[in-house]
Parts: sequence; structure tokens; C-alpha cells
Amino acid sequence: MSATKRVILAAPRGYCAGVDRAVITVEKALDLYERPVYVRKEIVHNRHVVENLEERGAVFVDELDEVPEGETVVFSAHGVSPAVHAQAGVRQLRTIDATCPLVTKVHHEAKRFAKEDLTILLIGHAGHEEVEGTMGEAPEHTILVEHPDDVDKLDLPADANVAWLSQTTLSVDETMETVRRLRERFPQLQDPPSDDICYATQNRQEAVKQIAGHGVDLMIVVGSRNSSNTVRLVEVALESGAKAAYRVDNYTEIQDEWLENADVVGVTSGASVPDRLVNGVLEFLESKGYPKAEEERLTEETLHFALPPELRKDLRRAINH
Repeated sequence: MSATKRVILAAPRGYCAGVDRAVITVEKALDLYERPVYVRKEIVHNRHVVENLEERGAVFVDELDEVPEGETVVFSAHGVSPAVHAQAGVRQLRTIDATCPLVTKVHHEAKRFAKEDLTILLIGHAGHEEVEGTMGEAPEHTILVEHPDDVDKLDLPADANVAWLSQTTLSVDETMETVRRLRERFPQLQDPPSDDICYATQNRQEAVKQIAGHGVDLMIVVGSRNSSNTVRLVEVALESGAKAAYRVDNYTEIQDEWLENADVVGVTSGASVPDRLVNGVLEFLESKGYPKAEEERLTEETLHFALPPELRKDLRRAINH
């Protein structure tokens, strides 16, 4: 083994508080209620998590019309629009809302800005469930801005009454560039009360920047292709100095040619990735002659979210009986 070989493990990585809450919500619902328990969309964007919950009895659906009337359905961490809540009421579904509280905060901001008759410029990716849910709070007031270059295409006067919000899982740097350009065009632009990009997304990006600056030849980012925050980590690694960066669902997707000239390997994972998938990557690297990973920690994360109130109430009732 080359004396120069290193594996640097980024921290924080993996599950954030919102993902942890959402996954535990489905697990507790499966224990508490009669099967099946339905889940609208992927509870979090990780196929291994989804497959594991399916094995335990969860049924994932795209839309509520796939759920029989009167059954239990969990809403994913990404949030849903008011129209989805209304449809659940019509179908008399028992709903458990596992929306991340940081996403719920953005929904509240959208409603407040719309009430003030502001045009909301929502920075995010078209088709992402979180964006669809946020836009659904005030569709007639909201315009999606996907990229900094889209600012120049906005058909609004310079003195328009506008405010910005963002999807919680974006690149911090790109989002701030978009906001800078929005402010140039719209001097009256109003900010949300606090930054919308979630603490975990920011921490994982900063941790990747930190280790990419150590002359990393290869950054391996564990996470699924539909995970926005995971895809951003690959981009951040490359922008921050990593010579190569790849996303993998697990260690089986690592290609031998990636390792040929990679003495220093960085490893991290998106916010919806369980530790076991990262451990599989580390064990694979050891089998290829790399030393045990050195963890480099940017910060400690201590935030925890309470389970959804409707689930907590039923859990208390079950304990008391």
C-alpha cells in the first residue's frame, strides 16, 4: 500500500433531522396501524431506504387516488400542496404529515408573502416535490427561478413588489448568486426572515469544501440520483478542488478505473443516506488497499424534530391502553 494513500470521511454527512423524523414516522406508523400503510411519493430520496420500508409493509404511491378510501397515508419529508391535503380530506384518509419542519417554514413564508400581495420568486428545480408543494401554497403569486441566468428572462418591472424563497436543498453558492442578481434587477426585493437552505444542506456542502481543499483526487458521494442535495455535493466537490467526483448509490457502483490514480479519496453522503451505505464504501476501499478512513468534522449537529403530532397522539393512546 502506498504511504500516501488516505481516505478522508466528511462530517456531518448522512441523515439530517428532517429525514430521521420522516423515516421514523413511517416505521412507527407500520408498528401502530393496520397494514398496509401508504406513503405518498418516496418518503425521502433514497432508494435503499424506500426498499427497506417496502419490505416492512409500506406501500409507496405517486398520487392519493391510488390509496383506498379511509386508509392511512404518510406525506413525505418534501411537503405537499394544500390541494393534496384537500384531496385527502375528500377521500377520508387518515393523514400523517412527515413534512420536514424546515420545509413547512418555507410554506408559511409563501403564504405570508402572498397575503402581502408580493410576487414570490421561488429558487428551485422544476418537478421537485418540494417545489411543487411550495408553489401550491400560492400558485398565482409564484414564479420559479431555476438558474441565475433565468433572472434576466423575468418579465417583471424593476419596481415590482417581489420576495424570494428557495428550495431547502440547493447549492448555497449558486442560490446566493441568484439572489444577488435578483437584487440587482429588483432593488425592493424582500428576503425571507431567515435563509431557506436547510442547516444540514449547508453543513454537508461546507464539509465537502473543507476536505476537497486537501488535494482530494476522488470524491465519492453516496446517495440516490433523485436526491437534490446529493447531486449538489458532487458539484460542490468539483468546484472546491476535487480532481474527480462521482455519485454512487452504494459501493457496488464504484468503478476500478476511478481509483487508478486516486491516492487521496474523500467520502461523504447526502442527507437521506443511512450510515450502512457509507460503511460499505469504506470497507470496499479498505479491500482495495486503502487505510481506515480519517473523519474530519466541520461541526456537530444536535437538532432533533418531534414526530408529527397526529402520530404522537396515537402513540400515547397506544401506550395508555
